[in-house]
Amino acid sequence: MSRYIIWSLLFITTMIASCNSSAPLGSEDTSDSKIYNEPHRPQYHFSPEANWMNDPNGMVFHEGEYHLFYQYYPDSNVWGPMHWGHAVSNDLVRWEHLPVAIEPDSLGWIFSGSAVFDATNSSGLGSPENPPLVALYTYHDPVGAEAGKDDYQTQGLAFSLDNGRTWEKYQNNPVLENPGIKDFRDPKVTQIDQEIWIMSLAVKDKISFYSSNNLLGWEHLSDFNPDWAAYGGVWECPDLFPLTTPEGEQKWVLLVSINPGGPNGGSATQYFIGDFDGKHFTTDQKTVKWLDYGADNYAGVTWSNVPASDGRKLFIGWMSNWMYANVVPTQVWRSANTLPRSLELYSIDQEYHLASRPVKELEMLREESQVISGQNITLEQELVELQLQSSAADFSIEFSNPAGERVIIEKKGDTLFVDRTESGLVDFNDGFPARHSAAVNGLGIEELRIFLDRSSIEIFINNGELVMTDLVFPRERYTQLHLKGFENENQLHYLKSVW
Repeated sequence: MSRYIIWSLLFITTMIASCNSSAPLGSEDTSDSKIYNEPHRPQYHFSPEANWMNDPNGMVFHEGEYHLFYQYYPDSNVWGPMHWGHAVSNDLVRWEHLPVAIEPDSLGWIFSGSAVFDATNSSGLGSPENPPLVALYTYHDPVGAEAGKDDYQTQGLAFSLDNGRTWEKYQNNPVLENPGIKDFRDPKVTQIDQEIWIMSLAVKDKISFYSSNNLLGWEHLSDFNPDWAAYGGVWECPDLFPLTTPEGEQKWVLLVSINPGGPNGGSATQYFIGDFDGKHFTTDQKTVKWLDYGADNYAGVTWSNVPASDGRKLFIGWMSNWMYANVVPTQVWRSANTLPRSLELYSIDQEYHLASRPVKELEMLREESQVISGQNITLEQELVELQLQSSAADFSIEFSNPAGERVIIEKKGDTLFVDRTESGLVDFNDGFPARHSAAVNGLGIEELRIFLDRSSIEIFINNGELVMTDLVFPRERYTQLHLKGFENENQLHYLKSVW
């Protein structure tokens, strides 16, 4: 979740940097013929048409559409007064942009939150014949923040009776007042037993749980903040949901994003697996587990109201990092989302972990597929998906271009590395050129699935049992692939743009 203090401290410098950072790329034409074809513009990841985006918000499935709301500033390509942007899709791959859904008002800017389908009209904001979509979000009062108050964040509500096309704010906002805590935000709501609504709220360095029977009045239940968790920064963007284990047992998962304090610097998302009794979340877990070990998957949450017939817990994250999000070398727009993923539990040595598996709908992007073998492969197109079967304990994968830029993925011993120090434009922030690492922890790496877009690389080990997501900004596209430790035949798919 964006923070006012970050914007206050960085606004002037990032405005200057945003002008300078685009210089190596040349002029970015914003005419209709160039929209979504600018340098580094993602071609199969969601990004706004223009200006700033960060956290995904309010994801809900309704009447055949996946709604994606997101933190959006329509007046600049750096972070500022937050709105909820809006897009919809019927396949999680191709998105239609819609007008801004929720705008700031006298109570404040519109920070992160969630949306649910109130099927029984428990809120009374719709009717039995036309129950509402309900969005809960954080109001951030910039005046109160600037004045040094502690209660400048409260929780507001808006509702829609036309499948999310228009939103009306609740007349008695806020629905949850601030008890005097500066960081009090990011309500994520789920329903249990088709009767009780549960809100997970980020409160400084803990997650507070609240309950309601109508989405309008909320009662505090409990707090969660084990002493062994990651506390390098403020806790943000929680998400609580049940998943079924491979053995058929129900467990509860709690996502908590943290900034800073990630395993490779800056922003990241930790997760906890345990039980929820309707009031308390508990876990036997004793060590920190990360959803993604790359630097660029943050503030992700899951869709609500996905049909039981689908059976998936669908997730998407913000593909950036607060260390450098305001100064990445793009100008027309800033930021994109990760690929959508299905979250599933798996076990190693009787301990549960959370896998992030690329959704099956991504296969519709494949335009041309071929079998590859050998160490050196020429990439004929820029949008690539690789399916590789490792044939050695250690291996390496290198993407490179004629400019001498390269990104290296390699496994050495019990560690997986992604090296982007020479990947292209890296000098816009001291923390960007880095060699990221993830401990394999005994996971037998059998296959890798890698997605390369114009400015990102996402690596899924064993279909998402270990994941690393990183941004890259090559001056020209990667044209060569060098493989070591993959002597078997492998699959190369060229992908098509969704724009």
